[in-house]
Amino acid sequence: MTGDGALVLLSGGQDSTVCLAWALARFDRVETVGFDYGQRHRVELDCRATIRDALRAHFPQWAPRLGDDHVVDLGVIGAVSDSALTREAEIRFDSEGLPTTFVPGRNLMFFTTAAALAYRRNLRHLVGGMCETDYSGYPDCRDDTLKALQVALNLGMARRFIVETPLMWIDKAATWALAQELGGDALVEIVRRDTHSCYRGDRSVQNDWGYGCNDCPACDLRRAGYVRWKDGT
Repeated sequence: MTGDGALVLLSGGQDSTVCLAWALARFDRVETVGFDYGQRHRVELDCRATIRDALRAHFPQWAPRLGDDHVVDLGVIGAVSDSALTREAEIRFDSEGLPTTFVPGRNLMFFTTAAALAYRRNLRHLVGGMCETDYSGYPDCRDDTLKALQVALNLGMARRFIVETPLMWIDKAATWALAQELGGDALVEIVRRDTHSCYRGDRSVQNDWGYGCNDCPACDLRRAGYVRWKDGT
């Protein structure tokens, strides 16, 4: 346990929820921030309060550590991007091999905005659920990108922020396993029931692995990871 505070980038999805539990197990003071950027799956923002309430209810040892929540309007991202996450466009892979759900600069703006907030809130650790093991290939999820960004943030704000990415080198099966390790069946159920990762924003059907369309890249990754974890492979 460390007295340093943490700000968790909580989208309302599986990965950021596991990262929030990871931070609550390590830091005395944890706050959360979400970003409204006109995302097609905006329903994820509606999940955030439910997730926070569920963590407080099921993990009383974490409740005193879970501090304020912040939601920041970053509509400029949606205004300047041409992505299937911010437009009613087909979800597919483009000629460069990236899915059309890639939103250029999104994580760079997320962390820069989070650092400005953390500066005011006197929080040192910035925690995000980025991963380059089981992921859609987004360049702003890569370890090199985030290490470089940490350097830029520290130079530009004259603070010693630490960008934490606890999922960077594990796959989705290991992310489910980490949820089990951190909070047992209760946390796994919160992830399965209360989080949202589907790019289409579909919460009409709850699958074994959670809500989603069962067809987009985010659902494919989440489902495959769940199956591997349950099978022990």
